[in-house]
Amino acid sequence: LHYIWIHLIWTTKNREPLLEKEIRNRLFVHMKEYSIEQNISLDTINGIEDHVHSLVSLQPSMSVSEAVNRLKGESSHWINSEKLIEGQFSWQDGYGAFSVSNHFVGQIRKYIRNQEEHHMQGSYLTDIKEFLKR
Repeated sequence: LHYIWIHLIWTTKNREPLLEKEIRNRLFVHMKEYSIEQNISLDTINGIEDHVHSLVSLQPSMSVSEAVNRLKGESSHWINSEKLIEGQFSWQDGYGAFSVSNHFVGQIRKYIRNQEEHHMQGSYLTDIKEFLKR
């Protein structure tokens, strides 16, 4: 029995606002399908134009960095192969990874699902600082 919940956050290269709503919708469906193939339990995913939040439940045999590298690497390749944006798309190096107690999974799901509304009130940097405070 294991509960390894991780809240992941990563940004577009140079925080460029490239992920318009239609692109995000297609991307998140694709990432959910890909995660099933990779045995990554992608529970919730959402974001805005310049960054993505996701909640994953990891198998003990998979590291956080392996899961993130698979999700980011394959999704940037898919965005480029589908020509969803002009020019070359890539994610910023690095990511944020925060362990989540099983008790707080519902709150994190809600937080991720409400990204668009949440970011009307503040920036990504404000968001991260507030998240780290909690």
